[in-house]
Amino acid sequence: MPEVMLDFPRTWVEFADPADDDQVFRCDLTWLTSRWTCIFGSGCRGIYADAPDVGCCTLGAHFAADDDYERVAPYVDVLGPEDWQHRKEGRKRGWTERDDDGELKTRTYEGACIFHNREGFTGGIGCALHKWALDHGESPVAVKPDVCWQLPIRRQFREVERGDGTTYTEVAVGEYTRAGWGPGGHDLDWYCSSNTEAHVGLEPVYVSNADELTALMGPKGYKQLVRLCEEHLAGDHRRTRHRADPGA
Repeated sequence: MPEVMLDFPRTWVEFADPADDDQVFRCDLTWLTSRWTCIFGSGCRGIYADAPDVGCCTLGAHFAADDDYERVAPYVDVLGPEDWQHRKEGRKRGWTERDDDGELKTRTYEGACIFHNREGFTGGIGCALHKWALDHGESPVAVKPDVCWQLPIRRQFREVERGDGTTYTEVAVGEYTRAGWGPGGHDLDWYCSSNTEAHVGLEPVYVSNADELTALMGPKGYKQLVRLCEEHLAGDHRRTRHRADPGA
């Protein structure tokens, strides 16, 4: 089977956030040094078997907070018809909607996020916001909703109490597995992070996703992470490998 079980040993590392004395990063070195890469358009089967060309854009993107929406909205305004296949529909009837719980998200249209350009569109298949960012020298991290550029990296916050009664915020940075989606994650027909078909990157995750990790951890935190990942890779004889990686 191309997809592996994730019940294998991992190496985690903790270090103080250089930019915030009240935070400690806890990072999954096994995941961050793995060879996962996004294979949208190059073998991605989509999370649902009946929509293989849509990738993980089937359900639309939920906004993390008001500032997430407010950051994306100005970029939507500048998308042209050469960038966005469904621009006319989005302008006429809107590009957001509320889910059953009242949470704001990008609208779904014809079976996918309204920003997903379908195969055959002259501007190319994929996310219209992503395309605009690349065409204009911007990082997709600045342009797309948070959930779109973060996955399948997962950042979680937890308050931890020390033995002396003081507390700190633990910021965990690791893999967004199927379990991260809750019970529904196991209903997805295909999922990339644990799939050998997606562990074909030329560079490890901490390098290929440098922009994303810098945004999640800050420049100083990311610099520290790079050093620790390099040390982990240098100890090849004793390091834990992601089970989906080649040769693992």
